[in-house]
Amino acid sequence: MSSARRLYERFRQLIHEGAKFGIIGIVGVVIYNLVDNALLSLGPLKAATVAVIVTTLISYVANRYWSFRHRERTTVPRETVLFFALNGFGLLIQWAVVGFTYYGLGETGKLANFIANNIGIVLGTLFRFWSYRKWVWASKDETGEHESLEPALAATSAGPTAAQSTAEGADEPH
Repeated sequence: MSSARRLYERFRQLIHEGAKFGIIGIVGVVIYNLVDNALLSLGPLKAATVAVIVTTLISYVANRYWSFRHRERTTVPRETVLFFALNGFGLLIQWAVVGFTYYGLGETGKLANFIANNIGIVLGTLFRFWSYRKWVWASKDETGEHESLEPALAATSAGPTAAQSTAEGADEPH
């Protein structure tokens, strides 16, 4: 098995979830910017809050039933509370960037608001992806432990698993 193929296999779930999460994120950013721009006259933080609420509702449904649908389920109320709480923390990250730009730097124009919002979205999204995988829709490995974002590091430091050795041996001609 080629090195690239082995690397892909180790990170396959992360790649697939990340791609789906990214697609949902891109759609969310477009919706967010449309709502935020339409409501900017209310003030930058109020507009950001309403836009985040709208995109959070959309992303919850999309992530639960598409990005992370294959993961084990607990209860919908538990997932919902965690999702919205962690998303709220992502909003705080975004507010920090928007508030610093608007109030700290005095940049009050639409372009500055757009840039600050999107920087905040990127930082908040990195946190959200990590936290959703870790706490909202966490998978467990064979030992019952929640998986990490770096499955290849764990496999490399401990050597290949029996399943990997068997799979690799099956690909080689005898």
